[in-house]
Amino acid sequence: MEGHVLIVDDEKSILEALRRALSDEPFEVVTASSGGEGLQLLETHPIKVVVSDERMPGMSGSDFLQLVRARFPETVRIMLTGHASLDAAMRAVNYGDIYRFFTKPWDDHELIQTIRSAVEKYDLEAENQKLLRTVKLQADELNSIEDRFPGITKVDRDEQGFILVEEGSKQELSEILEAFEKKPGEGAP
Repeated sequence: MEGHVLIVDDEKSILEALRRALSDEPFEVVTASSGGEGLQLLETHPIKVVVSDERMPGMSGSDFLQLVRARFPETVRIMLTGHASLDAAMRAVNYGDIYRFFTKPWDDHELIQTIRSAVEKYDLEAENQKLLRTVKLQADELNSIEDRFPGITKVDRDEQGFILVEEGSKQELSEILEAFEKKPGEGAP
């Protein structure tokens, strides 16, 4: 698993405890002591998951996660706080679109499992986006072929579902094969 997990907390002891808890995991952990520092790390590192404290000087975790959502929407966001309040939880959920909400003290096993799941979610969504781009490119290419050779993409089937292929002239077949044998940049008919 490539990528990083970012932990943001103003308490150095919390950052070290989480770094130790995640030391055997297959991803790199980076830490920040403020929301501003966290945003800088997001600009320079391939961050998949952010775990943020709620109460920090300068910028609350909810505000930080809201900025992360706006600037890095693909990053999975987790809230970790020692001061759980319904208001903080609702702000984080509504504006930061968080994946999970944990209170301090946390259960290492549960937090690690959640971070693993969040990394997997990130990877699956990235793969899904890649597949969607591929499908779009293929559809565009198919439309281009249809524009050059009207009716070529039409598929007729018999009663058993087998594809029926109309016989074309040798000239038509030659033109089609020639169009696909051209190297990029040579142009198509």
